Order: sequence, then structure tokens, then C-alpha cells
Amino acid sequence: MTTAQPDRPFMSADAAAVLEEACSDAGLRSDGAELIRMGENALFRLPHDKVVVRIARGIDVLADARKEVTVAAWLHKAGLLAAEPTVHHQPAVVLGRPVTFWKLIDDSGARATLADLARVLRQLHGLPVPLAVCLPQLDIFGRVSARIVQADNTLAGEREFLSERLHELRQQYASLRFALPPSAVHGDAHQSNLIVRSDGEIALIDLERFAFGPPESDLAVTATEYLVGWHTDEAYAQFCEVYGFDVMSWDGFPVVRAVNELKMTTWLMQNVRHSEQIAQEARNRLTSLHEPDAPRSWRPF
Repeated sequence: MTTAQPDRPFMSADAAAVLEEACSDAGLRSDGAELIRMGENALFRLPHDKVVVRIARGIDVLADARKEVTVAAWLHKAGLLAAEPTVHHQPAVVLGRPVTFWKLIDDSGARATLADLARVLRQLHGLPVPLAVCLPQLDIFGRVSARIVQADNTLAGEREFLSERLHELRQQYASLRFALPPSAVHGDAHQSNLIVRSDGEIALIDLERFAFGPPESDLAVTATEYLVGWHTDEAYAQFCEVYGFDVMSWDGFPVVRAVNELKMTTWLMQNVRHSEQIAQEARNRLTSLHEPDAPRSWRPF
């Protein structure tokens, strides 16, 4: 069932309504569902069926949801352990939002290390991409413009600044020359997008941003997080050693770092109504964007 989406922020109550209808249509039990995360997508765990339900913010990302399912099948065949979709016909569109269903991974509860992330990225970046997978060219600025336009009214005064910053970075990024050969890239290569299974194996999740482009784009995510205070010197050094390349040594890194900071800020801006802590952190990040050379001290969400 598809209906128009309300012109307001995507809240947990909206996601819960989609979840209930999606589960009913798919023959799954939504009672006892647990909200795992409310970010670019809402993620719910269904304890009875051992399924994770991903609900996207809007119909405009339906193609990404389709791609995610295709990429999962390719990675399975290629021998890279990743999230696995259920047998349901998907993605579904429920109340105007794309929905996908995934087999629950047996999570050990341990946190993957940056060395784990480096190993997975090195394997991913070395995989030949079949023509049938049809990965799009990486759009590193994807969704940023829409987030700026849709910024909460409390942040409306920042829209002009953010739009100008986006324009500047698009021009700078277009002139970059990359050091590494292009490959499949994850597009959102965070440590939190790995799950350590109970058998110790590492599974890659959150596949919707997969694309074909510069591996530097994946590596710069961790480097940017390191520079805003989320990783230790030792952990970052190990990340570089395991992968075999330090993206911060590349002369184009400052531009990609600035792009990542813009993305990280506009991503968080979507959720400022969820809590005062998130609203405060969004303002902190915006202050940093106004002061490019100032030290960063950002909180992860």
C-alpha cells in the first residue's frame, strides 16, 4: 500500500505505523518489535521471526532499497559475509516508504575493531563487479541537498550557509585526482556497519549506499571520525596498516574530510526533534563547519 507521506520529520511513531502494516502484509509478527536505530532508516528487530526490518525515510530512495537487495546477493556469491535478505518479495512500499526485510544476524555483542573494518574494506575494494550488479557511480553528496532544504525550522537560518558550502565542495571535489583505482565502495563505511557474529566472523551491513567509485571515499570516513575524536591514535594507525594505505597522506583528503563533516552534520540535523542532546550536538557540528580550522570535539549518535 502506498500513500503520500506527511510533510514533517520522520519520527519513530511514523516508523512504527509502517512496521505494523509491513509485517501484516509479509506475514510477520510485529508484536514485541524492538527499535534498533532511528537514523537514515528506522531499523526494527522482530524477535519472534528473527528478522530485521529496514524502513527508509521516503519513496525517493526506493532505487537504493532495490540495489541493497541485489548487492547482498552478489556479496554472498563473492564470499564476502554480509547481511542477507529474507525470501519476501522486496522492497515493499508501505505508507509511501520503502521497506526491506533481513535475516537477523547472530550478534555476539562484541564491537568490531577498526582493523576488522580495514580487512573488510580491503576485501570489498578488491572484488570484481559483475555487470549484472549495475552499481551506480558514487554520488558522495547524495541526499545532502535534500537534508538542507528539509532542515528543521529551528535550523532554517543555516540553510543558506550550508547550501553555499555544498556548492563550494562540489566544485573542489570535481577537481580531485585519486590515488587508488576505482572499485565497489560501501558508501557508508562505519565501524558500526559491521556485526561480530557469535562464531567470530564479521558481517557487513547497511548496503544501500553501495556504488562504484574511489576507495578513498570509504577510507576517509574513518579518518574523519578519527579527527573529530572518535578513535585513538593506535586504532587509526592499525586501520591504515591493515588496509595498506593512509588516506590522510593523499592530497585530496582535506576536501573529502570537509564533505564528510557536512554529511555528518546534515544527517544529524534530520533528528533534532528526537532529543535535546541531538539538537545540541547538531548545533555543535554547525559551529565547527563555520570554523574549518578549529579543533573538533563531536559526539557520536
